[in-house]
Amino acid sequence: MPSPKADLQNAAAGLKDASAKRLLLDWPAWARTAQLPPDGDWTTWLLLGGRGSGKTRAGAEWIKHLAQTGVSPIALVGETMTEALAVMVKGESGLFAVHARAERPVLKGTLLQWPNGAEAQIMSASDPDRFRGPQFAAAWCDEIAKWPDAEAAWDMLQFGLRLGDRPRQLATTTPRPTKLLKRLLADPHTAVTRMRTAENAKHLAPQFLGAVVGRYEGSVLGRQELDGEMIEDLPDALWQRSMFRPPDGQEPSRIIVAVDPPVTGTARSDACGIIVAGRVGEGAVVLEDCTLRPAKPLLWARRAIAAFHAHGADAVVVEVNQGGDLVRSVLAQVDPSVPVREVRASRGKWLRAEPVAALYGRGLVSHLAGLSALEDEMCSFGADGRSEGHSPDRVDALVWAITELLLGGAGPRVRGL
Repeated sequence: MPSPKADLQNAAAGLKDASAKRLLLDWPAWARTAQLPPDGDWTTWLLLGGRGSGKTRAGAEWIKHLAQTGVSPIALVGETMTEALAVMVKGESGLFAVHARAERPVLKGTLLQWPNGAEAQIMSASDPDRFRGPQFAAAWCDEIAKWPDAEAAWDMLQFGLRLGDRPRQLATTTPRPTKLLKRLLADPHTAVTRMRTAENAKHLAPQFLGAVVGRYEGSVLGRQELDGEMIEDLPDALWQRSMFRPPDGQEPSRIIVAVDPPVTGTARSDACGIIVAGRVGEGAVVLEDCTLRPAKPLLWARRAIAAFHAHGADAVVVEVNQGGDLVRSVLAQVDPSVPVREVRASRGKWLRAEPVAALYGRGLVSHLAGLSALEDEMCSFGADGRSEGHSPDRVDALVWAITELLLGGAGPRVRGL
């Protein structure tokens, strides 16, 4: 027996263009139950889903409904401004795509304006201080598990979510075991919806289903990225979250800024891993993650040198396997007086990381608060030398820093060391 939505599809096929478009834009008629706002008195709707499961469409449709019913102003928060614009606004399932042309909001800088006067401000989670001041009646926060300083950004947003009779927010994300996500899951004012990639299969490219879903389905990574499960630790990872502990308050006796520069400095290149760590007694403490993307040479050199001065560091340790002459010259351009120690990788990433992970296992390395992006990358770092399919730039820099501080370092000393 045909389903109600199958009947709708058949009905739409027999309508003229204008009528068909109106029916196709009737979101409640087409949406899966998980893509519609849950019942109940919730403050946060947490929509956890796999890649391509329909999270973005659900978010865009919810914002469309709010704006068209006069809820304003609204915050649209992405990991970065680029991500927010590319996915939440202009993406294939973003706000522009879910509106009829006559009802579509107009983008003016970082402000969306609907024909009825409703407005939405596009914001980046990478700068929590930007949330100070603005007020909102609702918010859509995308991929909160990827936000670099998630708890600070989320908390600042909450102070501004104070307009209207019932301020609410939607958080859409593929789950990762971050502190913010765990906090929201434990909050009684959070309504949780879960979606799997397979549930949206008819809207996904066959090549994606065959190549990606077929390869990772059933694996630990597939359970997280496709099924939307919260996976605490990868069983074969070198680091487990239980290894991360706070420092005991001792002042470091020696501080290092470690840099893992990318091969190129284009927008598509890897990030430049920059980690600050210090020697504390027989162990070490990781002080800051200054990793940068995009990582043009002069930009990452300035970031590394700024971290050196901010922490009163003793040296910059930098990998020179790729473009050693460029690495040396760009650092010298910024500040030729900074002591630099060049290191060269002679073993694979996994082998270099194993001794450092062993130090964590012995409880010799601690972390200051706010290093969630680094910790996520460490816990997803696999035997293939990658983290969630990407170059582990933060891990590489961390390994160089701890190796220098606790394992005797490697490579020739230069410029005053």
